[in-house]
Amino acid sequence: MQVHAVIEEQRRLYYLDKMGIQTWVTRTSRPQDIPSRSDAGSVTEQARPPTPLDAPAGTSPVAGLDELRNVVAACTLCALHRGRTQTVFGTGNPRADWLVVGEAPGFEEDRQGEPFVGRAGQLLTKMLRAINLAREEVFIANILKCRPPDNRDPQPQEIGHCLSYLRQQIELIQPKIILAMGRIAAQTLLDTHTSIGRLRGSEHYYADTRIPVVVTYHPAYLLRSPQQKRKAWEDLQLAVRVRESCE
Repeated sequence: MQVHAVIEEQRRLYYLDKMGIQTWVTRTSRPQDIPSRSDAGSVTEQARPPTPLDAPAGTSPVAGLDELRNVVAACTLCALHRGRTQTVFGTGNPRADWLVVGEAPGFEEDRQGEPFVGRAGQLLTKMLRAINLAREEVFIANILKCRPPDNRDPQPQEIGHCLSYLRQQIELIQPKIILAMGRIAAQTLLDTHTSIGRLRGSEHYYADTRIPVVVTYHPAYLLRSPQQKRKAWEDLQLAVRVRESCE
């Protein structure tokens, strides 16, 4: 094994340890455990892609992410704008192959204007490093761009207004894969009410595109339920395989 490969393996094991996953867990999956791209038909039965979303009243497609960021910052389409400190548009590489999508901003995200900060954000960083990705290499966004009061679940009307912004982000970034973090992100992206437990472990597709979506648990949930980190690691391994198959 070359020196570079040894260093990368040591780095991977280090971040797995920081995630709380013992290294003996990280065995190679059996071939029959790995979903193939030919299985897409069974996946779409479970989570049928929605038709393209029309932009809500008062919005229209934009030329680039900076322009879209300005549109989002001025958005007053729902009542959430009244209580926000600032919108949380997203951050990262505008040409990223990986798009990470969470649910909605929390207290710290609203204060700092960036998604996935605080303890959950630190865990997300470690999860990405475990598959040899830096935060700067991916683009991170949320379904909602404003914080719901008391961090409650997003309401359908709020999601409906924000989906046009997410759709435009996806069209502008053109990611090769989307990693859906948590139940609400997964169900919204896949237009389904299927539980996250059933959505995990399979390759899905976003809307009318051929962009693959892999579902995993939200880092905040993993902090509350560390015993699920092993499953999250399996999800990350699946995402890597799906991404590599797109080459």
